[in-house]
Amino acid sequence: MPRNQRWNSWAAGALGTVLLATTVVDGAGTAAASADNPFARGPAPTEASIEAVQGPFAISTEKVGAGNGFGGGTISFPTDTGQGTFGAVAVAPGFLESESAVAWYGPRLASQGFVVITIATNSVWDTPDARSEELLAALRYVTDSSGAKARVDRNRLAVMGHSMGGGGTLIAARKAPTLKAAIPLTGWSPNTTFSDVTVPTFVVSAQNGTIAPDGMFSRPFYRSLPATTGKAYLLLAGAGHLAPTKPNTTIAEYSLSWLKRFVDQDTRYEQFLCPLPTGDPAIAAYQGTCPLG
Repeated sequence: MPRNQRWNSWAAGALGTVLLATTVVDGAGTAAASADNPFARGPAPTEASIEAVQGPFAISTEKVGAGNGFGGGTISFPTDTGQGTFGAVAVAPGFLESESAVAWYGPRLASQGFVVITIATNSVWDTPDARSEELLAALRYVTDSSGAKARVDRNRLAVMGHSMGGGGTLIAARKAPTLKAAIPLTGWSPNTTFSDVTVPTFVVSAQNGTIAPDGMFSRPFYRSLPATTGKAYLLLAGAGHLAPTKPNTTIAEYSLSWLKRFVDQDTRYEQFLCPLPTGDPAIAAYQGTCPLG
């Protein structure tokens, strides 16, 4: 990709000093993390690995019924028990959507080394604020009650969501500043100012979105975030509002890199976020804070 050609010289120096994390690969095809970062999981990333539908970890799933503060869902988690605990991510759908709208994030992110719960809301009509509560309830369920709880580091949690679920993501980040990352996907919220959010936030928008137009929602979201908060904004070229509801390589690779960088504190993934990506035809615009603190 054009991005790699521009990054070769930068990556050679940065990876040489930072990525002392390459280690012996085990029989499952994963690699032990560097002792320098106890939260790093999996082998050193490449352009191909962050775009892959299936990551280095085998996964299992657990169905969750309604009645735990959200409308039920599915937990996808790595079966590996030899690398310690994993960060957890809750993902919420948008207005009138079921869990199926965000289901693809579960296995894709879990196979890269996260415990992921994709949820249904209590009602498809739920407001962004209600969805924020459902996201946080889902994380509590994962850490406290789920069959995967022993695999989760309760201090490394993140939220994602589409449309009103994206608005809920930003509100959840405001309510729970100990979260490590937030990713609103073509988000919608009646309030577009989030100047009090301190959680590192990656805003994904769609160039041709009409339900939550970029200029009315995602761009103001991003601009309102304080300069002291790690933040980035990606505008998908030619995409509509529903782009995040189907497998999308661009969304996946940047969301994964953001989660790895902030939930796992894994600086091996910073090369995909900084310097700011340019020249990718799938991206109409990209802004962000570099270096990422």
